[in-house]
Amino acid sequence: MTLTKTTIDQRAYTALVSGAAMMERPGFGVLQLTDADRADFIHRMTTNNIAALKPGQSAVTVLTSPVARMLYVFTVLNREDDLWLLPAGTDGAQLARHLRGQIFFMDKVKVADLSESHRRLRLMGPAATEFLAQAHLPTPEAERFAVKDNTVVLNQQALDVPGYEIIAPAEDIAALRARFDAGGAVPVDADTYNVYRIELGRPGVGAELVEAYNPLEAGLAWSCADNKGCYTGQEIIARQITYDKITKALVTLHSDELLAPGTELTAAGRTVGEVTSAAYSPRVEAPIALAVVKRPQNVAGTVLDAGGQRVVVKG
Repeated sequence: MTLTKTTIDQRAYTALVSGAAMMERPGFGVLQLTDADRADFIHRMTTNNIAALKPGQSAVTVLTSPVARMLYVFTVLNREDDLWLLPAGTDGAQLARHLRGQIFFMDKVKVADLSESHRRLRLMGPAATEFLAQAHLPTPEAERFAVKDNTVVLNQQALDVPGYEIIAPAEDIAALRARFDAGGAVPVDADTYNVYRIELGRPGVGAELVEAYNPLEAGLAWSCADNKGCYTGQEIIARQITYDKITKALVTLHSDELLAPGTELTAAGRTVGEVTSAAYSPRVEAPIALAVVKRPQNVAGTVLDAGGQRVVVKG
């Protein structure tokens, strides 16, 4: 969806930029992996080095297809007695089915879906840490998590809009939201959240984090460990990194008019990419967009054509 200036909730946007903002995430599930082989199971299937995680640490990882396209993006939380998986979108049930289908008869691993019993909420903005402290919740370091009274707080900076992902029992989430609200945290709607995400250049679910791209093309190269063994799609990803064969990259575009996601980008009459997300940016007071663009046209300063409109790659 292409946004206009009038659809932005200015109060919520200001909270994201300079205060504290919260966003409930209905449908964003929680999966649990138990038994002895749980870490090895995820490690051998996905892009990141899950086997290296210590209790209290987290990692974003990607389950890719045989041609290295993204199928599922999720965060792994290494707990003392289990792993929790936080899907980046609302595809938790599908991910659970996929994982169960990959369990071999010798694997000691069980997959459970905790999405009915647990809910997720994201607390964002520079004042988020202060709000957690006021609510007597832990403030872990980046990419780590802590637990208090059955509530899990994950400090997640690399994926999504930076902030704290909070996972709590379903019966507690309303009270938790009320505590943040009483302190002045501002609820954020999906449209305003996406405006800020696009300003930050972060890939989003259903836009850039889709099967059309591999993790390198969508800005998730940091989730592809180079110090682990094989997984489905690993040879392609490793070859692209080793031999500098990453032919596409996620970039930010500036334009005079709002662009529509899906708009084809051309250079000298040749298709070089596609708009994936678009919004009006309060920060630059102009339309901006994200796009996956082939090189060398993905270099900052390159001028492209978007359906007859001149757009500029900003990097």
